[in-house]
Amino acid sequence: MAKVKLFDQTGKEVSEVVLNDAVFGIEPNESVVFDVVISQRASLRQGTHAVKNRSAVSGGGRKPWRQKGTGRARQGSIRSPQWRGGGVVFGPTPRSYGYKLPQKVRRLALKSVYSAKVAEEKFVAVDALSFAAPKTADFAKVLSALNVDSKVLVITEEENKFAALSARNIPNVKVATATTASVLDIVNSDKLLVTKEAISAIEEVLA
Repeated sequence: MAKVKLFDQTGKEVSEVVLNDAVFGIEPNESVVFDVVISQRASLRQGTHAVKNRSAVSGGGRKPWRQKGTGRARQGSIRSPQWRGGGVVFGPTPRSYGYKLPQKVRRLALKSVYSAKVAEEKFVAVDALSFAAPKTADFAKVLSALNVDSKVLVITEEENKFAALSARNIPNVKVATATTASVLDIVNSDKLLVTKEAISAIEEVLA
């Protein structure tokens, strides 16, 4: 089983954490990760695009001229698509772009990205993240002490309000929980900063 060093908030090494190979030591499946990332990116699309069809544009309630005898083509409305100011045919309508993948696929993708971070030595374990009050400077000190100076995803065992509030003004830092951290979040981060309790929670769900 893989082992990673466990640090405290001051950057001091306190012990080691043994990781479950079934979660953090598998061969990453890049194809599955790609499918899940595309799925999650699709779910982020707003899908609020819309156009007006011939029933939504104003005007056109009266037939512009009689059906026969004028020598012109028959017309039923001046808001038909071929007319200036007419409705749009087959235009986009509001819809959701999201779709679901099987649970086994999503779980395999999570295990793949966690394993990749461990293999690349971009996985930092910390015993706990505790703050007396939300303060950006305190969180920045923790990141500096742990030598985390790149795009980082912080994963806690449960919602840590003070940590989330302290980190939200720091560029390239995102805080998530063991249950809300997504494949897209992990892929987009350069490093993972994970609490000891969060590691246990992740292993409990995915192992």
